[in-house]
Amino acid sequence: MAGQALDASRYRTTLPLALLDACDRHGAGKAILEDPDRAPLSYKRLILGALVLGRRLKAEAGSQQNIGVLLPNVNGVAVTLFGLWFHGLTPVMLNFTAGPKNVTSACDTAQVTTIITSRRFVDTAKLDDVIAAIAPGRKIVYLEDIRKSLGTADKAIGLMRSWVVRSVAKNAGADPDRTAVILFTSGSEGVPKGVALSHANILANSAQIWALADGMLSANDISMNPLPVFHSFGLTAGLLLGLLNGMKVVLYPSPLHFKQVPKLIGETRATLLFATDTFLVGYARAAADEDLACLQKVVTGAEKVKDSTRKLWSKWPPVILEGYGCTECSPVLACNTPEANRNGTVGRLLAGIEHRLEPVEGIAEGGKLLVRGPNIMAGYMLHSQPGVIVPPADGWHDTGDIVDISQDGFVTINGRAKRFAKIGGEMISLAAVEVLSSNVWPGATHVAVSLPDARKGEQIILITDKPDADRTAFLSEAKTHGVSELHFPRAILVVSAIPVLGSGKIDYPAATELVRRMRALI
Repeated sequence: MAGQALDASRYRTTLPLALLDACDRHGAGKAILEDPDRAPLSYKRLILGALVLGRRLKAEAGSQQNIGVLLPNVNGVAVTLFGLWFHGLTPVMLNFTAGPKNVTSACDTAQVTTIITSRRFVDTAKLDDVIAAIAPGRKIVYLEDIRKSLGTADKAIGLMRSWVVRSVAKNAGADPDRTAVILFTSGSEGVPKGVALSHANILANSAQIWALADGMLSANDISMNPLPVFHSFGLTAGLLLGLLNGMKVVLYPSPLHFKQVPKLIGETRATLLFATDTFLVGYARAAADEDLACLQKVVTGAEKVKDSTRKLWSKWPPVILEGYGCTECSPVLACNTPEANRNGTVGRLLAGIEHRLEPVEGIAEGGKLLVRGPNIMAGYMLHSQPGVIVPPADGWHDTGDIVDISQDGFVTINGRAKRFAKIGGEMISLAAVEVLSSNVWPGATHVAVSLPDARKGEQIILITDKPDADRTAFLSEAKTHGVSELHFPRAILVVSAIPVLGSGKIDYPAATELVRRMRALI
């Protein structure tokens, strides 16, 4: 099925040129970026900083095209990204929460030999083991060293280049289909893959989001983004959407600082928050009432918003808008809006997105979602083919999600195709088991995993951080709702903490391995 049309003039350009257009529309002096240091950057300062820093980074990179970026959510990451883009280089966003092995693998996959980071960040985040793992054979460039070495001549050259900044941006490459950034899938179900997104991909998704949010968002909004920019939600929605549309962006280095994020929201009077369900629970529990009173909208992704989370937030003004996307789609595919907000769904597909549903054996309603559109990635970069971009066949991306779409277009996510267990010949959604668990024990986190079973093919095991969880309570809830016995977990295991990725998503491979270890001890 074809989606609504999207004006190509809004995305057939490059990110540096789009930033310059935003600067012209909203004024060079407008404060557009802020972080916990509370030293806002205007468009003018952001662009000038990018020109000065980017010129030095270009010299450090030599002949290399793909440059690793290992930085937190602070003003410097935006200056670094645009510094690279203004000089025709491709940032490779490294997930510093993924551990030394995965970061090294990402560098190998994207053929990265130069990495930009910060000594302060490495010390604060205790990343010495990551640096030690990736350093052999690679150049580690510290921003503090570059700043100390910048002299009057560097700044003067940057100022002169700012007078002809459009020519600088065009000389760096004006092809919208050129790779803008390489991100890595979250690894929630296996080894992360590189995802190459073009300038047009990111700009198209920004335009799609802004079109959907027509009347919901404006240049007067202040956006709080604690989500890491090494994931596409934090990068496109959390950072670039605001910068390209005149909406001030407040960055925070870690979404896990549950006390500090709400406090900064209150101090900056943020009206928009990007988060996940897990983080929303943490903020609600730690926040003072006045911290979150300024918020008007909360946009979530990465995981389903639980009813218990909505209840926790009910004393504050913002409406919670659940959306859906994936790295390969830049990332947003669908989202609810204040005018069309249906709980239990992720809203309607964005303009310009075609979709089709492929039947899945054992599933009667809905099917596996495939999508095509201007925001769909240029292609994967696989560890087995370093540096090679493998495009999606005919432009279609298989999301791997089982969805149902109502007659009026609302999308319901039934689960990942890989997160169904085949028991007694029936396909059982592990996500449905988790929803039942949340009904029994709201406020806790639950993960259902499947393990081989000699008699029924597979068995479901539930892990939870609810200390007094027991199978009897679960069975009582399931029977009340007329749920088939096939959904009943074989066992319920209580753990101190559910494995979570840096993006806020559940780490399913780690959860499954945890269950295997615990079962072996029983």
